[in-house]
Amino acid sequence: MERKDKKMERAKERLKELKGFYWHLAAYIGVNSFITISTIIGRMNNGSDFVDVLDFGTFAVWFFWGIGLFFHGLKVFSYNPIFSKEWEERQIQKYIEKDKREAQKFK
Repeated sequence: MERKDKKMERAKERLKELKGFYWHLAAYIGVNSFITISTIIGRMNNGSDFVDVLDFGTFAVWFFWGIGLFFHGLKVFSYNPIFSKEWEERQIQKYIEKDKREAQKFK
Protein backbone atom coordinates (compact mmCIF):
# COMPACT_ATOMS: atom_id res chain seq x y z
CA MET A 1 0.00 0.00 0.00
CA GLU A 2 2.87 2.33 0.81
CA ARG A 3 4.26 1.91 -2.71
CA LYS A 4 0.98 3.11 -4.23
CA ASP A 5 1.10 6.17 -1.99
CA LYS A 6 4.59 7.01 -3.23
CA LYS A 7 3.52 6.59 -6.83
CA MET A 8 0.50 8.80 -6.20
CA GLU A 9 2.70 11.48 -4.60
CA ARG A 10 5.12 11.38 -7.54
CA ALA A 11 2.23 11.62 -9.99
CA LYS A 12 0.78 14.59 -8.11
CA GLU A 13 4.18 16.31 -8.03
CA ARG A 14 4.61 15.70 -11.77
CA LEU A 15 1.16 17.15 -12.43
CA LYS A 16 1.99 20.19 -10.27
CA GLU A 17 5.18 20.78 -12.29
CA LEU A 18 3.30 20.40 -15.58
CA LYS A 19 0.60 22.85 -14.49
CA GLY A 20 3.30 25.26 -13.37
CA PHE A 21 4.90 25.11 -16.80
CA TYR A 22 1.60 25.73 -18.59
CA TRP A 23 0.87 28.72 -16.32
CA HIS A 24 4.37 30.01 -17.05
CA LEU A 25 3.71 29.60 -20.79
CA ALA A 26 0.34 31.40 -20.54
CA ALA A 27 1.91 34.28 -18.60
CA TYR A 28 4.75 34.44 -21.13
CA ILE A 29 2.36 34.77 -24.05
CA GLY A 30 -0.08 37.12 -22.32
CA VAL A 31 2.42 39.51 -20.74
CA ASN A 32 4.73 39.64 -23.74
CA SER A 33 1.84 40.20 -26.15
CA PHE A 34 0.64 43.11 -24.02
CA ILE A 35 4.14 44.61 -23.77
CA THR A 36 4.80 44.22 -27.51
CA ILE A 37 1.46 45.67 -28.60
CA SER A 38 1.81 48.55 -26.14
CA THR A 39 5.33 49.28 -27.36
CA ILE A 40 4.33 49.22 -31.02
CA ILE A 41 1.28 51.44 -30.47
CA GLY A 42 3.26 53.85 -28.27
CA ARG A 43 6.09 54.19 -30.78
CA MET A 44 3.74 54.60 -33.73
CA ASN A 45 1.84 57.34 -31.85
CA ASN A 46 5.17 59.13 -31.45
CA GLY A 47 5.61 59.24 -35.22
CA SER A 48 7.81 56.20 -35.81
CA ASP A 49 7.31 54.12 -38.93
CA PHE A 50 6.13 50.56 -38.45
CA VAL A 51 9.46 49.22 -39.73
CA ASP A 52 11.36 51.37 -37.19
CA VAL A 53 9.26 49.89 -34.38
CA LEU A 54 10.33 46.33 -35.16
CA ASP A 55 13.77 46.42 -33.54
CA PHE A 56 15.36 44.12 -30.97
CA GLY A 57 14.12 46.24 -28.07
CA THR A 58 10.54 45.51 -29.03
CA PHE A 59 11.10 41.77 -28.75
CA ALA A 60 13.88 41.59 -26.13
CA VAL A 61 11.55 40.45 -23.35
CA TRP A 62 10.25 37.64 -25.58
CA PHE A 63 13.83 36.53 -26.21
CA PHE A 64 15.22 36.62 -22.68
CA TRP A 65 12.11 35.32 -20.95
CA GLY A 66 11.92 32.67 -23.68
CA ILE A 67 15.33 31.36 -22.62
CA GLY A 68 14.01 30.84 -19.10
CA LEU A 69 10.82 29.24 -20.41
CA PHE A 70 12.88 26.92 -22.61
CA PHE A 71 14.91 25.65 -19.65
CA HIS A 72 11.76 25.34 -17.54
CA GLY A 73 10.30 23.14 -20.29
CA LEU A 74 13.43 21.01 -20.44
CA LYS A 75 13.18 20.39 -16.70
CA VAL A 76 9.45 19.64 -16.68
CA PHE A 77 9.59 17.31 -19.67
CA SER A 78 12.71 15.57 -18.28
CA TYR A 79 14.95 16.31 -21.22
CA ASN A 80 18.55 16.60 -20.19
CA PRO A 81 21.00 15.80 -22.98
CA ILE A 82 24.02 16.30 -20.73
CA PHE A 83 23.01 14.35 -17.62
CA SER A 84 20.79 11.66 -19.15
CA LYS A 85 19.51 8.54 -17.41
CA GLU A 86 22.24 6.52 -19.14
CA TRP A 87 24.89 8.88 -17.79
CA GLU A 88 23.43 8.56 -14.30
CA GLU A 89 23.47 4.76 -14.55
CA ARG A 90 27.13 4.77 -15.69
CA GLN A 91 28.07 7.01 -12.76
CA ILE A 92 26.22 4.79 -10.29
CA GLN A 93 27.96 1.70 -11.67
CA LYS A 94 31.32 3.46 -11.45
CA TYR A 95 30.77 4.31 -7.78
CA ILE A 96 29.56 0.79 -6.98
CA GLU A 97 32.67 -0.67 -8.60
CA LYS A 98 34.90 1.77 -6.75
CA ASP A 99 33.28 0.82 -3.43
CA LYS A 100 33.79 -2.87 -4.22
CA ARG A 101 37.48 -2.29 -4.97
CA GLU A 102 37.89 -0.32 -1.75
CA ALA A 103 36.19 -3.08 0.23
CA GLN A 104 38.51 -5.69 -1.32
CA LYS A 105 41.54 -3.82 0.03
CA PHE A 106 40.50 -4.50 3.61
CA LYS A 107 39.76 -8.22 3.32
